[in-house]
Amino acid sequence: MNMNKASKLRVLAAYLFSGTLLIAAGSANAGGDVEAGKAASATCAACHGADGNSTIGTNPKLAGQYESYIVQALKAYRSGSRQNAIMSGFAAALTDQQIADLAAYFSSQESDLQTVVPK
Repeated sequence: MNMNKASKLRVLAAYLFSGTLLIAAGSANAGGDVEAGKAASATCAACHGADGNSTIGTNPKLAGQYESYIVQALKAYRSGSRQNAIMSGFAAALTDQQIADLAAYFSSQESDLQTVVPK
């Protein structure tokens, strides 16, 4: 098959684009393990609910939160840049992988958060 230069460039661009999509998809799933996060979440359940839907008004709901937010928050508690005596104590013992696993689990849970519609 004879291809002109423009056709070859289009084919090359298509291959590069599809490769970029595969790499992006792989890195999006490279973080935490949902099942490992579920197992590790037993300690969290007392305050945040077994599935992350806390029934205690002063404790945040973790279910359905962005995975990246949960990772950032736990790492901030662990480093001390975010202060909370209870959370800092729990987060201090977590590894990066445990944080990723917890974030994957809670972000995958159905949330009962509701958006307030302005009047």
